Amino acid sequence: MSLKEAYKEKAEAELELARARLVEFKAKAKSYTADTRLKYARHVDELEHGIDAAKARLKELGEAGEESWEKVKDGMESALGTLREAVRNTAEKFKQ
Repeated sequence: MSLKEAYKEKAEAELELARARLVEFKAKAKSYTADTRLKYARHVDELEHGIDAAKARLKELGEAGEESWEKVKDGMESALGTLREAVRNTAEKFKQ
């Protein structure tokens, strides 16, 4: 397995974990009142946007050649960092 493929698998796993957390947050929000759901909707939307951005970067990574994937990796790292932060922020809000 190439370094690119190993990195891609790691990124896919992180993206899948974020998707699972999103499903968890949405399910939890269903038990809240309408006002409370609206309060958390922004955080859920932010997480969904982060997932979409990371998914797009992952696609770019998959399409990049072995010699150019390192350039795409920086964008992927940035997207994953933003996604991690969105998951963390959303989790914090749902704890309150």
